[in-house]
Amino acid sequence: MKVFENYYGAVYHGSVVSLAGYSGRHGLPASVLAYLAFGGATGTIKDGVAEAMIALATNRGDLKPGMPVVEASSGSFGAALAIACAVSGHPCLLVVPSSLPVARREHLQSLGARIVVCSGGGRKALEQLARDTAKRYGGYFTNYFANDDNPEFHRRVTGRRILQAVGDSIDAVVAGVGSGGTITGVAECLKAWNPMIRVVAVEPSECAAISGGFLGHHGIAGIGPGFVPENYNPYVVDTVLPVSTPDAERAAREVLAFDGVPACSSAGATLAAAVQLMQKGLCKRPLCVFAGRKTYE
Repeated sequence: MKVFENYYGAVYHGSVVSLAGYSGRHGLPASVLAYLAFGGATGTIKDGVAEAMIALATNRGDLKPGMPVVEASSGSFGAALAIACAVSGHPCLLVVPSSLPVARREHLQSLGARIVVCSGGGRKALEQLARDTAKRYGGYFTNYFANDDNPEFHRRVTGRRILQAVGDSIDAVVAGVGSGGTITGVAECLKAWNPMIRVVAVEPSECAAISGGFLGHHGIAGIGPGFVPENYNPYVVDTVLPVSTPDAERAAREVLAFDGVPACSSAGATLAAAVQLMQKGLCKRPLCVFAGRKTYE
């Protein structure tokens, strides 16, 4: 058994599993595969991304020892960044909307983050305040939705892990789109190896910004931010599939029941999309990127 130098080495070491139970339940001709990328503290792929973005910025010299790290996030990336900053010795400042529940603020603070409240104005206002905050305190703005360090992590880690595990045995990869980093980095890595592989981007049908559909509320955490992120590279995506919140949640429940995999709703969305692909004859052996887990107690 390999001994990792630190916990993030284990976080980076995702596993590929065959979802034979779920695939059999839906009468699929072959088992869907899943890359499990949720081994970190937040239970999402963002734990590895946050640590890697800090490391890449440090290696370039953009982030100096002890410099504050700033981001406009109150979700799982903000939590992952707060933990990564604590581990690496950087103060973490998170810009959050004034509407954020007190309990969530306190949770982020308990992870070591300092909270900067934005009175309103939407995503652009949050990002502008993050830039201003970084400038004021001499900090580094990670700019999660528009920083190439995000997809670079997936080119170097997620995509390569998938290649090492499955090689040419898959003909499609299915991933949800949140910040755009996962789909872009994985697709660019895999298409460099096999240009014929089908890359499928998944978004909520209730908030279909990528496919130019309706923008509204949905219940699939981690994807569907309501805009097309700068990190998203449409030129490496072959198909965009919208999946409804109920279908995503149903798939997540089924893969737990039939395969014991604690998939979150965004992972369920990729599964539902993979079933659509196979039933339409668009692929024979897809792999889904499971970017988060659900906790059961």
